[in-house]
Amino acid sequence: MIANKTLKLSLKSLRDFAKKRLPDEIIRELDERDECPLEIVRHMCSPDQLGIQLLFIPEDCGGFGGGAFDVYLVCEEMARIDLGVATAVLATFLGSDPITVGATPEQKKHWLTRIAEEGLLFAYGATEPEAGSDLGALKTTADRVLQDGHIVGYKINGAKQWISNGGIADAYTVLANAPGGPSWFVVEKDTKGFSHDEPEDKHGIRLSNTAALAFSDVYVDVDRLLGGVEGQGLIQAQAVFGYTRLMVAAFGLGAGWSALDRAIPYSTKRIQAGAPLSEKQGYTHKLIVPHVARLEAARSYIEETAERIDAGTEGSLNTEGAIAKYMATEAGNSAADASIQALGGYGYTHEYMVEKIKRDVRITTIYEGTSEIMEMTISRDRWQLHLKTRGQHYHEQARKFEELHARHPDVGANSVALALHALAEVMEKARVARLTRYQHILLRLGELIAYAESAGSLARRAALLDEGKLSEKANRRFDATALAALSRIFARESALKVGEEGLRWIVGAGGVKDAEVAAFETSLGLPAIHRAQAGLISDLDYIADVLYSRVAKRTELAA
Repeated sequence: MIANKTLKLSLKSLRDFAKKRLPDEIIRELDERDECPLEIVRHMCSPDQLGIQLLFIPEDCGGFGGGAFDVYLVCEEMARIDLGVATAVLATFLGSDPITVGATPEQKKHWLTRIAEEGLLFAYGATEPEAGSDLGALKTTADRVLQDGHIVGYKINGAKQWISNGGIADAYTVLANAPGGPSWFVVEKDTKGFSHDEPEDKHGIRLSNTAALAFSDVYVDVDRLLGGVEGQGLIQAQAVFGYTRLMVAAFGLGAGWSALDRAIPYSTKRIQAGAPLSEKQGYTHKLIVPHVARLEAARSYIEETAERIDAGTEGSLNTEGAIAKYMATEAGNSAADASIQALGGYGYTHEYMVEKIKRDVRITTIYEGTSEIMEMTISRDRWQLHLKTRGQHYHEQARKFEELHARHPDVGANSVALALHALAEVMEKARVARLTRYQHILLRLGELIAYAESAGSLARRAALLDEGKLSEKANRRFDATALAALSRIFARESALKVGEEGLRWIVGAGGVKDAEVAAFETSLGLPAIHRAQAGLISDLDYIADVLYSRVAKRTELAA
C-alpha cells in the first residue's frame, strides 16, 4: 500500500502534467484526428518521467506496490483528464494482470521489472471477433512444439478483436487454447507471424489505440506460457475481474464527474428568465443533483470493494466488482448525457467538451464486460445466496440497516432497509413462480440488487464519515451532513426502484395472480416506501446549495 502523502503527491503530479500537456484544446485536436498521443502515453509510463505504471508494480519488482484503493483513485483522476489516454494506461494494467496472478516467480520478476524499469506498454489479448466477452468460446489455438519428446514452445494461430493498445503495445498477454485448455502466453510485438490491423474508427475514446490482432504460426518459447502449466487461463482471468472491473468503474466515476464539473459552473453564468440556471430546481433537481447522488453511491461501493480487495481475505470479489462497474459506468454515462442537456446547444458542440466526454464514457458500459453481463453476474451470485439462506439473506441485511438507522437516523438507512426487504420479497416470489427461467427477469434482478446494495454502501459510508472512521484516502468532496443527504436521496430512489419495478416485473412475468397483487404490494412495503419519500425536495435543495456553495449564505439569511 502507498502512503497517503505519496499518493496525494502522485495525484497532484498527474493533474499538473495534464494541465501542461493535455489542455482541452489539445485533447479536442487529438480527438478530431482520431490520434493516440503515444509520446504522452509513454511519458506517463516512463520511470524517468511520470511513472504512473509504478503504482501497480510490486515493490520487489521496482514499483510502489499500490493497492486497489490507490489504483482506483489514480484511474478516476486519469478519467477526469481524458478517458482515451486513461484507457491506454489501463491497458498495461490489464495486460500485466495475467502475469501478476498466474505467472511463476521468475516470470513475474522478469516482466514486471521490465514494465517498471523500461515502461513497457502491454495489451490484454482476450476478446475475439466471434466470442466477444465469452472467454470460454475462444478459438485462438496454441499448439505444442516438441523436441526430443519435450515441449520447447508453442505456435499460436487465431485473431483478437477490440484490443486496447493493440497497435502500440510492446508486449501482449494472449489467451489461447493449448492442448491442456485455455492458457495465457506473452507475445512480443516483433515476433514473426504476429500483426495488427489499423486502429478502429471508434465512436469515442479516440485518444486510445484499439486494433485487431492476428497470429499466424507465431512461435513462442515454453517460458512464455504463464505459470508453466496449461489450462489455467480462465481461472487466472476470473481471479482479476473484481480488481479490473473496479478500475473501469473508476473510469465511469471520473468521467461522470468531469462532465458535471463543467455543467455546474456553466449554470451559474447562464441567465434565463432573469436568474441563473443554478437557481432553478428544474435544472438542478433533474440534471445535476440526482446524478451526483448516483455517482457518490457508486463511489462508496468502489471504495468498500477496494478496501476488501486490499485486505486480501475474501477471494476475488467478482460480484462486488461487477456491482461497482455496473453502477459507476451507468451513472457516469447518464451524468454525461445530462450534462449535454444542461449546456443546451453548447453541450452539443465540440468546444464545450461534454459531448466528447459522453462519447468516451459510453465504452465503460461495454468493455471489461457489458452492463448486461454485469447484471447477469450479479443476479446469478446473489440468487445462490437467496437460495442458501432460504430467502433470508436480504431480510438479514435489512435488519442491519434498521440497527444502523437507530444509531444514525439521518443517513437514510431506514429507506435502505425498506429496499432490502422488498428485494427479498421480489426474489422469493421469483423463486416460487420459477421466473428465473426468463433471462430478462434475471437481468432486472441484477439491476435491483446493484441499486439496493449500493444504497446500503452509501449509508454505511455516511455513518463512517460522521464517526470520523472513514479511510484517510477516501474522497472527501462532501462533509458528513451533505453525504447523509445524498445517502437519503439515493436510498429513497433505490427503495422506490426495487419496490415498484420489482412489482412490475413479477406481475409482468405472471408471478402473481390478479387477486394476489394487493397482498404482494403490501409484502413489498410499498406504502412505507412511498411515505419514505417525504423530505426529498428539501434534500435536493440542500445538495444544490452545497454544490453551488450557498449553504453558508442560506444559513446567514435564516439567522
